[in-house]
Amino acid sequence: MLFNEIIGQAVIKRSLINTVKENRVSHAQLFLGPEGSGSLALAVAYAQYLNCDNKQPDDSCGECASCRKYNKLIHPDLHFSYPFFAKHKEDTAATYADAWRKAFLNNPYLGLDHWRSQLDAENKQANINIAEAHHIIKKLSLKAYEAEYKVLIMWLPEYLDTQGNALLKLIEEPPAKTLFLLVAEQQEKILNTIISRTQLVKINRLADAEISSYLMNSRQLNKQQADEIAFISNGSVQQALNLLGDDTNGHFDLMIRWLRYCVTDAGAALIKTCDEELSKMGRENQKSFLLYAINMMRQVVLLKEGMTRLVHLPGAEWDFAQKFSKHYQLTQIERAISLFEEAYYHVERNANPKILFLDLSLQLVLIYKYQTFRQLADSTYSDNYGM
Repeated sequence: MLFNEIIGQAVIKRSLINTVKENRVSHAQLFLGPEGSGSLALAVAYAQYLNCDNKQPDDSCGECASCRKYNKLIHPDLHFSYPFFAKHKEDTAATYADAWRKAFLNNPYLGLDHWRSQLDAENKQANINIAEAHHIIKKLSLKAYEAEYKVLIMWLPEYLDTQGNALLKLIEEPPAKTLFLLVAEQQEKILNTIISRTQLVKINRLADAEISSYLMNSRQLNKQQADEIAFISNGSVQQALNLLGDDTNGHFDLMIRWLRYCVTDAGAALIKTCDEELSKMGRENQKSFLLYAINMMRQVVLLKEGMTRLVHLPGAEWDFAQKFSKHYQLTQIERAISLFEEAYYHVERNANPKILFLDLSLQLVLIYKYQTFRQLADSTYSDNYGM
């Protein structure tokens, strides 16, 4: 991975390159940035630059033997650790190495949901288990095979949990020329004992203009389409790529139908939707659906407040948000957002999905039941969206 292949982050790139030029490479670093910001890609590019045999002033050469192996993620002194969905207690990240290489090379901005979709994860929880921690210790106890530095890149160390304590001594006093690069999204979920042993590299969200430019150049979107998706993606390339697919259309159709049942207090249909659709989506898809609903409601708030210029939604979503904003009070919309956020919190903690979504639905009924939005749901929505 070359630095010039990564979207934006010019300041971070210069800073990382300077640490190598000035011989200030810290043996344990924490790349902290939101999903889709390029933090993982930056870690790989940094490791490649560090071991490049013909370093250029602002990037790796991309042509030496080391770079060629890094470009395929097959360098013998480059190791990865990441959350996986273990089928057996002895499974380690190496068990899924081929799938990992393919996933990263296809999308270096990948998020956990995208990684999950590459595996037969069923409804298992992601984890970096104790077997993986022991495997890391074993790998890094060996001498470097051919590079100056032996590098371990751990993606999402927040999934390491308490077994991360087994790595503390190794992180604090690693073998010579051994580099730990931890790539995280949520600092508060990482063990404090690990954070205290690393140097922080803060990575910010990408600008809308950077994502828009990427979409126009790599996905051949026109400027209007690219700008709309860039705005909704909230600085995440992974979210932008998600919006290019069909998933959001599925979320939109389901959300419209579900809200109609809430608005009209259609009890039997509401129970059936919760029981047969929402509860059976799988935990990660449920989280994705709730995030989509939260984002849509936030766009409605912007319209409600008259900030139309800040709303960039595709056609059907725009029509929905515009009509919705005219028939609800701001307090109702904000309360709905709060309910969606609470539901997301409980989904993350493995709440019973049938009970959770039915309870959420009933609370939405209480918000909507006596409002004039009932008329809109019965007429306009049914005409325009088949509700």
